Amino acid sequence: MTELQIGLIGLGAAAVAGVVVYNKWQERAHRKVAEGMLKTEHNDVLLGERDGSSQPARRVEPTIEAAVGEERLEPVLTAAFEPGSEESVPPRLEAEEAAAPMGDVSVDESPAPDVPTRLLDPRLDFIVVMELVDAVPAAEILHSQRDALQRLSKPVVWVGFNERTRNWEIFSPDAAYRRLRIGLQLADRRGPLSDADLNVFVAAMQDLADELLAVADMPPPQPVLDQALDLDRFCAEVDLEIGVNLVSRGTPFSGTKLRALAEAAGMVLGADGLFTRYDDEGRALFRLQNQESPPFSAESIKNLSTHGLTFLLDVPRVDHAERVFAQMTELAKRFGDALQGTLVDDNRQPLSDAQLDHIKREFIIKPQAAMASFGLAAGSSQALRLFS
Repeated sequence: MTELQIGLIGLGAAAVAGVVVYNKWQERAHRKVAEGMLKTEHNDVLLGERDGSSQPARRVEPTIEAAVGEERLEPVLTAAFEPGSEESVPPRLEAEEAAAPMGDVSVDESPAPDVPTRLLDPRLDFIVVMELVDAVPAAEILHSQRDALQRLSKPVVWVGFNERTRNWEIFSPDAAYRRLRIGLQLADRRGPLSDADLNVFVAAMQDLADELLAVADMPPPQPVLDQALDLDRFCAEVDLEIGVNLVSRGTPFSGTKLRALAEAAGMVLGADGLFTRYDDEGRALFRLQNQESPPFSAESIKNLSTHGLTFLLDVPRVDHAERVFAQMTELAKRFGDALQGTLVDDNRQPLSDAQLDHIKREFIIKPQAAMASFGLAAGSSQALRLFS
């Protein structure tokens, strides 16, 4: 090792030693300053003054006090949103409220679910779809084409989408709708939809769409007319009304006694001149009519006498009609015992239990099974519309 190298090593060691000594001096100086600061006595703002006693200082809760004479200032929002002024409503909220149906706050732009078939059924109805920019009161929509639609021989069903509940519903007069579905029924007990009725309806829907600034989306007319004919043929096959007759054996039936028996059985006399038995939901099960004139009424029945009654069951309009038929025939037998009458068929031949069982199998169970296979339950809302 040369003398130069030895000298350089010595200088480096001296420099390192100098740095270490300097750091130690600085550390000592800072420590003295810190100790001097910590030895100074200060009052604790939370625990009170230190008085040297062994008792803990009284705790002082922090408070916020306004300076005497100063006016208290409430926090405010600097955005231009003052209640009561026209400028207070944000533009977006104004647009939402304008487009919402009556009573709604905002409009959900997501796609609406399908219309339930209990309201409108593509197999039974010619359905027009309309989507509006803004909600329009139902009363205004219904009034628009009222004169034209009154000429139709088939019912029109108006369905709107409730933006609040997100459910389709039959038009409510005090509501407003943006999404519409209008259905023209294809058949009823008067027959199938006619070409003339369809043309009137299509023209009315186009005029309505023009008035509402909407586009009417509707199926092509000709296939719908063929569908109406097929539907009418099916309905004719299952549209049956079963009657069980009760005739006197000589002495006519007294109106007052007849009314007492009917009311005891839960039957109600209606404006149509028939006694009707309803279920718990208010749906008609079967009826009782006078074979002779006049029909029953609250005024005439007091002095009425008749030689014949008919119990009626409307097969496609009654759910589980085989059970209802059993109830009806049992009641007819009780009436026969009380009034001294006999159960007969339309040819006035006595009805045996075997014949009643045959009627139930062939004219009730089979037609209702055919309706079920078609996807149309007897007594359903669709059936009640179709067989009306």
